[in-house]
Amino acid sequence: MRKPFGKGGGHMSNRPMGTKAGNGAEPSPWLPSPVPVSLLSPDGGTASRTYPEPSPESLLTAYRKMVLGRRFDEQATALARQGRLAVHPSSLGQEACQVGAALALRATDWLFPTYRDCVALVSRGIDPVEALTLLRGDAHCGYDPVRHRTAPQCTPLATHAAHAAGLAHGERLKGTDTVALALVGDGATSEGDFHEALNLAGVLKAPVVFLVQNNGYAISVPLSEQCAAPSLAYKGVGYGVRSEQVDGNDAAAVLAVLTTAVEDARAGGGPWLVEAHTYRLGPHTSADDPSRYRTAAEADRWRERDPIARLESALRERGLLTDADAKTAAAEAEAYAADVRERLSAEPELTPEALFDHVFTSPPPHLADQQALLRAELEDC
Repeated sequence: MRKPFGKGGGHMSNRPMGTKAGNGAEPSPWLPSPVPVSLLSPDGGTASRTYPEPSPESLLTAYRKMVLGRRFDEQATALARQGRLAVHPSSLGQEACQVGAALALRATDWLFPTYRDCVALVSRGIDPVEALTLLRGDAHCGYDPVRHRTAPQCTPLATHAAHAAGLAHGERLKGTDTVALALVGDGATSEGDFHEALNLAGVLKAPVVFLVQNNGYAISVPLSEQCAAPSLAYKGVGYGVRSEQVDGNDAAAVLAVLTTAVEDARAGGGPWLVEAHTYRLGPHTSADDPSRYRTAAEADRWRERDPIARLESALRERGLLTDADAKTAAAEAEAYAADVRERLSAEPELTPEALFDHVFTSPPPHLADQQALLRAELEDC
């Protein structure tokens, strides 16, 4: 018999999954677990609701993608220091959230990322150079959003949350079973756009999941100076949005909770808000000095909860991961980073005519005239 990771847990609703509750209903169905759901902790969690344990195959996939994602993130940070990227907001330490979000979705679902979510992008199959195009400064988005079912990375805090709710509602009106998942940071929960998105999603019962990666700081502002609620997950209760909190450094728990949330939303259960408790081990961006607002001891305490090390230890304990497997994953990640390094070290091939790309599907006459004029001038050069 396979040894389970742990008991797991979350809040058990008084209403069945997928049912709706109207105005004036008892708020308990929306309340999150009083403690973050965890599967890889020693006690396996203490809350009453049990989430389905992810399969060994999905956990091994998560491990490989987390190892690759961390090496990719390290390489991007180095490229920013070398001037090959304008800036890089590292997601070091948040790999379980990034990969869990990508793996919880079907290929037909939509992901709405922020500027810090490049690891989620590459985990979804987007070319790493295309994922870094925004941070290189070459374009507002380097990949095809429709092809990858991934919205452009959002730099303004929380403005994409309402877009995710609207798209999810629109897809349901079209008769699809598409779910949207929006990634936001803890700082974004202090923005009005975030609350408007939750209200919109709650009223429409939109099939959307909001994942808050609570990494402790909104740039240099600690969570204690942003919010007085018991946890950010409680922000969903007032909007009739089912809420949960999870240990964001526990890849098994993140995948279990997000998969449940996505599939419940798909089945008609309405929106979810999931708060993942994690930590940004690196600076806010490559231009930031985190030592000005947090201690090294604090970061060291979180390094002991490294999400990759925790998952690797659990997989080894169950006999699912060998030394050879770990070496293979590391080698694949190194080759991946080398490819990114080589391609981003090459000078970009830019053409003046690219100014007219991706502006209009059918260019208006005045823009077509300008394009023809530029083309003529280039031919005369």
